[in-house]
Amino acid sequence: MTNHKTFLLLITMIAALGGFLFGFDMAVVSGIIEPLKLQFNLTSAQEGWFVSSALLGCIGGVAFSGYLSDQIGRKKVLFIAALLFFISAVGFASSGSYTLLIFFRILAGVGVGVASNISPLYISEMSPAKNRGSLVTYYQLALTIGILLAYVSNYCLQGHASAAGIVANPAVLDWLFVSEVWRGMFLVGVIPAVLFCFLIFFVPESPRWLLQKGRVEEAKTILSSIHGEKEGAIEMAGMNTGNVQVQGSFKALFNGPVRKVLILVMVLTALAQFSGINGVIFYGPTILKSAGFVTNDALLYQMILGTANVLFTFIAIWKVDTWGRRPLYLTGAMMAAAALALTGLCFLFGIKGMALVSCIITFLFAFAFSLGPLKFVIATELFPTAVRGRALSICIMTMWIADWLVNLMFPLMRDGLGIPATFFIFAFFCLFTFWYVKRNLPETKGQSLEEIEKDLIR
Repeated sequence: MTNHKTFLLLITMIAALGGFLFGFDMAVVSGIIEPLKLQFNLTSAQEGWFVSSALLGCIGGVAFSGYLSDQIGRKKVLFIAALLFFISAVGFASSGSYTLLIFFRILAGVGVGVASNISPLYISEMSPAKNRGSLVTYYQLALTIGILLAYVSNYCLQGHASAAGIVANPAVLDWLFVSEVWRGMFLVGVIPAVLFCFLIFFVPESPRWLLQKGRVEEAKTILSSIHGEKEGAIEMAGMNTGNVQVQGSFKALFNGPVRKVLILVMVLTALAQFSGINGVIFYGPTILKSAGFVTNDALLYQMILGTANVLFTFIAIWKVDTWGRRPLYLTGAMMAAAALALTGLCFLFGIKGMALVSCIITFLFAFAFSLGPLKFVIATELFPTAVRGRALSICIMTMWIADWLVNLMFPLMRDGLGIPATFFIFAFFCLFTFWYVKRNLPETKGQSLEEIEKDLIR
């Protein structure tokens, strides 16, 4: 049994590398924005377009990944995501114009979109009911680790570039890691991308997808290797009773109870982004500089924020399958609203230093155990197996559209309305999330995907 649990954990960790690359790719931009603004003389609108262009790529990646994963399998689509991460990292680091930078940011966004859709979907379909929530949350944990390592990498490379003026380096290395260090910041992403490309060959295909395609014996073999022979047979029996409930057509998403679930999950994924999390992640140094921190201090404090984000995600892993989805969601939404409001007040009254950083850390604490991971847990378990890939694509696309809007508007809101008003707006959306979850979200802890399907469509 221990060997089966270890195998399942390894599969989960490999699939979660998609989340790591997602987090790294999105957060590394925080250290790139300022030097790019200087080198290319970017306006606020161009700055917003640079950041948000990747999110348009995410929308495109999500748009085809669900359908493609339903056709060729989850595993192959994960490999495509890894390949896109590799190509975009190399291309961005070697780009010589703003137009090329935008192109490779969009390409990176496609990879992020694919990973954000298929990685949690794959983990959910591989997981037993009793700990599905915690295993899917490993995806969010990997995402936060990716964010943290992007911060650490940016900080170290910036420090190296500042100290390397008197060191004789080969021309290419000087260009990548000293004179235009932002290129090296992005190039570091090649390392996890190559690792993901290699390791994805060692994970099995989703047994639920195999069963949908009539490949019963392969599904049985994989379930036995993951859960053991006895538990695997139980899982197989449950899948056989659940898969016939809803036909796998795109039209089925907009009929009856499935449509109701689709609206619920779309709203929750959008609201999680309207909390302003990516504004804090992408524009962290800019926000902290406006509060009086110098650039190196801002990057250091951002590393502190990234570390907090990682550590707090363990709360979700620890409690999501015991406390349940609803209690964590409600607690986190209310706490996030309070923290954002306090952050806005700090900026309004000129309160700086650790008081301000503590408010932002409290927001990350609330987001990391609730709005962040739970949107993926809920999105991967509420839909019937036959339409899960397509349904999740629509929900994750909604998330990326919301992200795109936030990141496109954040510089304009920051410069137009001011930072205090911007954080007050984010706090309002967290309060709305609390109300919406309390009214609409069912509890699903401890239920198999097929049991959830039966409850929702009857």
